[in-house]
Amino acid sequence: MYQPKHVPAERFEVVNGLRHHVLTWNETGATTVVLCHGFLDLAWSFAPLADRLVEHGHRVVAFDWRGHGETEWVGPGGYYHFADYVLDLERMLPRIANGPIHLVGHSMGGTACAMFAGTRPSNLATLSLVEGLGPPEQKIADAPKRFRAWFDTVDRVRQAPRRVMPTVQAALGRMRRQNPSLDDSFGIFLASKGTVLSDLGEGVHWCFDPLHQTRAPLPFRREVLRAFAERVDVPALLVAGERGFRLPDETERASSFRGHTFVEIPGVGHMVHWFAPDALAEALQNHWSA
Repeated sequence: MYQPKHVPAERFEVVNGLRHHVLTWNETGATTVVLCHGFLDLAWSFAPLADRLVEHGHRVVAFDWRGHGETEWVGPGGYYHFADYVLDLERMLPRIANGPIHLVGHSMGGTACAMFAGTRPSNLATLSLVEGLGPPEQKIADAPKRFRAWFDTVDRVRQAPRRVMPTVQAALGRMRRQNPSLDDSFGIFLASKGTVLSDLGEGVHWCFDPLHQTRAPLPFRREVLRAFAERVDVPALLVAGERGFRLPDETERASSFRGHTFVEIPGVGHMVHWFAPDALAEALQNHWSA
């Protein structure tokens, strides 16, 4: 099984009333990089990238978003609205970094980082979004339909028993439905970090809160992202996988970040940090050194 070259320190920080799991590599590094994972991912998945960034002398921090990894789930009656993630990030950063930060977000985490950078950018040195320009545009007229779907899926998830998988290997098999090229070594590492033993004593559950499997009620609008992007006043790097979640309006969205740099990583899909940590580390280092 894959093992990180550099073993991070683990701790927990209570942010917005939730106990967040935090990993820190190279505590004495000269500059701090904060890595924010995407939907249904977790901080440990940045380990290969962190290894490479540590070799460049950086202090690297990653944390599990609410309801992901080892961070607590929201309580009864709570939900995971996008603004909650941005608020968690705003509250988290002073706990994990002093001075200017290189902020890096993947996918959902990238969109949250962009919104933060357009609101409270004073402690940022740079912003890097990896496949992080948001989901496809959604129609405002579909909002009532989305709310109905939200009502139904929340009820269904809350009433359903947690899904049990017989082994960690079976969990890896499910991960390969989206990422068939995930190898045994790193795949078992991710699956073991992303699961916990079943309450019944046999098999494993995913760590993430099943509420994440419901459909969010509010449509995503690119003009909202644009409003934040236009307020970002630090150098922005936009990274896309050649085979990633490319958007028909990708160029328009990217243009909202003034003076941004765009890098496409060849031969890789959405999970750039899983499958191309060397290329991603090089792109980030070039951005920070420019």
